[in-house]
Amino acid sequence: MSQSTTVTTNPSQTPDPRRWRILGLVGVAQLMLILDVTVVAVALPHIGADLDLRREALTWVVSGYTLAFGGLLLLGGRAADLFGARRLLLGGLLLFAVASSTAGLATSAPMLLTGRAAQGIAAAMLSPAALSLIVTIFDGKERNRALGIWSALGGSGAALGVLLGGLLTAGPGWAWIFYINVPVGLVLFFTLRSYLPAQPASATGARLDIPGAALVTAATATLIYALIRAGDHGWVTPATVALLLLSAALYVGFAARQRLAASPLMNMGLLTRRPVAAGTLLILVATALMIMMFFLGTFALQGHYGYGPLTTGLLFLPVALATMLGANLAGRVIGRTGARSLAVTALVVAATGLAIPALWNGVAALVVGLAVAAGGTGALFVVASATALGQVAAHEAGLASGIVSTFHEFGASLGAAVASSIAAVSIAGAGVGGFTRGFTTGAVVAIVTALVVLALTPSSRSRSTSRQATGSKVPPGNKA
Repeated sequence: MSQSTTVTTNPSQTPDPRRWRILGLVGVAQLMLILDVTVVAVALPHIGADLDLRREALTWVVSGYTLAFGGLLLLGGRAADLFGARRLLLGGLLLFAVASSTAGLATSAPMLLTGRAAQGIAAAMLSPAALSLIVTIFDGKERNRALGIWSALGGSGAALGVLLGGLLTAGPGWAWIFYINVPVGLVLFFTLRSYLPAQPASATGARLDIPGAALVTAATATLIYALIRAGDHGWVTPATVALLLLSAALYVGFAARQRLAASPLMNMGLLTRRPVAAGTLLILVATALMIMMFFLGTFALQGHYGYGPLTTGLLFLPVALATMLGANLAGRVIGRTGARSLAVTALVVAATGLAIPALWNGVAALVVGLAVAAGGTGALFVVASATALGQVAAHEAGLASGIVSTFHEFGASLGAAVASSIAAVSIAGAGVGGFTRGFTTGAVVAIVTALVVLALTPSSRSRSTSRQATGSKVPPGNKA
């Protein structure tokens, strides 16, 4: 059994009555992490003006956080299994509060990016530990319900971050998008410290794979740098191609390292399982599409249409509501429709929404299109988590949670980098052509992914998946 288990999942023992309170608390912590991906979106033009940052640096304000977050999540998931989820969760909360203070006090680009990277490191400790707790303290139908709530927080949190960012930027200033994390993090730290029991360190003798974490982070950083650079220097220049090849080589090196390491960072066999592979693909695409929407939408509303941060945040309120509605609806119907058909439907809805601002100009088309697309991506988050984690055993919870969360953050990094490069001319103020190309790219990605999902995603319905995942035995005469 994993050392990250705080409450046994043995059906013969009484579940901890505080498990739903724990879910609520770690859900707030996760919401804080997700908010920090998008809360900066509305503030980016103001941060750039105050600190004199260009497009490339502004992109790294988003991608720097998600890169550190995603690049170290596998390490965080492994650490949760070795040292206990409680230690990682509490340590991550404290570090996140300190890093948020640093980012809020920033007076230069290096200081701001240092704070953002430190936030990402803290998030990489906190997020897989929190998800590991959920997977291990809930069982059977309750686990599916808890994962549905968790997924809904991820999707709606991303949209609410834009609204909150607009309110704070227009009010006390952009620094408060970071300061607000400090009291929330400290309250969560002291409350969870009293709720979660102490855990002994693992006696397995396993070690953390630091070289593996460095390789996967370097590979992704190189890829993101290549994508951001392509916006100004071209997509097929020798330098861009060389960076892409270097990134691929580093990923190959990471895979080789995992086969040779005594205590590998990732069990590569997990990604050969169809449910895990399908789920990670879906979470990557869902997050990339969501970040592209926010990145392009906020720059279009403020840079092209001339709205302020508060109005921009309020215009994203329908997007936030649509995301929550899509996630909630998906959680209710996935048992009847099955993961594959629901994933394809969600992707088609997302593509349709993104096509609206690609085909028609104007604020109304932009807001309506983003809201429709958000409903699709919100549902996709639920399908992705249920598919990837539905068959995970308790002793694999930390690693599997780390893998899913890694692809989530890498999707955010890639989405911001691609959107920034494709829309570079429009972000600089030269018309809407770049925004149109960005939304068109998102729609095409959604359609292509839907076709891949038809071949990759298991067709069994989530009820069967749930029984297989939890190992529960359902008598022949009973209905799940």
